[in-house]
Amino acid sequence: MTIGLLGFQTTIAAPVSLTGIGVHSGSPVSITFQPAEANSGIIFARQFDDGSSAEYRAVSSQVGPTDLCTILGSSPATWVATIEHVMAALYALGIDNVTVDVDGAEMPIMDGSSYPFIDAIEQVGIVNLNVKRRYIRVIKPVRIESGASWSEFRPHDGTRFEVEIDFASPLIGRQSWNGELTAARFKQDLSRARTFGFMRDVERLWAAGYALGSSLENSVVISDDETVVNVEGLRYQDEFVRHKTLDAVGDLALAGAQFIGCYRSYRGGHKMNANALKALLNDPTAYEIVEAPSSRVARVRAGDFVPVSVSELAPSFA
Repeated sequence: MTIGLLGFQTTIAAPVSLTGIGVHSGSPVSITFQPAEANSGIIFARQFDDGSSAEYRAVSSQVGPTDLCTILGSSPATWVATIEHVMAALYALGIDNVTVDVDGAEMPIMDGSSYPFIDAIEQVGIVNLNVKRRYIRVIKPVRIESGASWSEFRPHDGTRFEVEIDFASPLIGRQSWNGELTAARFKQDLSRARTFGFMRDVERLWAAGYALGSSLENSVVISDDETVVNVEGLRYQDEFVRHKTLDAVGDLALAGAQFIGCYRSYRGGHKMNANALKALLNDPTAYEIVEAPSSRVARVRAGDFVPVSVSELAPSFA
């Protein structure tokens, strides 16, 4: 099994901007993806009217609340929220270094999926940098549980997701998505899956100050009689579990590096994804940092990766 084009870090070829509204705030927001140098990582930079900014490296240690979305930072005054769809796009495309400038408190929801971010990035292109990329390779199982829910990492010769959901809603029920993650597979099978919610929850969320920007243009809405309200219906028959998988890709991108292994979850969500990632990174016996062999080959097996001594850099992954 191969892991695609390997070896060297990447960034985008030119800046690209998108505008939309925040799904929770309902406020207009603009973002610009900026190219970045090797070893910069993914940085979210929130810009304020007075010219100041708050910057967050997209890594597990910077994650704040994860109740309804994934947030970087702990203070609503400065945090950057709803980053998971952007992170999923960056991770799936193999982009290691980019700065995301944002002029609001959260990412624009666009159509509720990752596809608009994929499309924008592909318009400007991706460039290779002359610095080796490092990966996190899972070398022993790590599992967490919360009630009936569980998530785990397992060793695997590739990057694989196995996500299962189980809703009381007859429309959704029990669905699963299993597959190797590649840019092509993500774009075709996951990138267009939209966020979803129930009509019965709308008033409660509004009262709490959430979902103020949610609409049929950016969310799949399920009515009280268990039908899809959206006129166009579903984009995939199992769009619900595909979106949960998309979210998991974005949440695990906060490892700070591509990972080699299998991630499995049952009835998970943002909080479970974040806690599973922390459990992995907090156990140095569960993973190793590796890079591709020195030879410049286009494709190489995951098993060919070689461990590197980066003890002084390890905290940056967490």
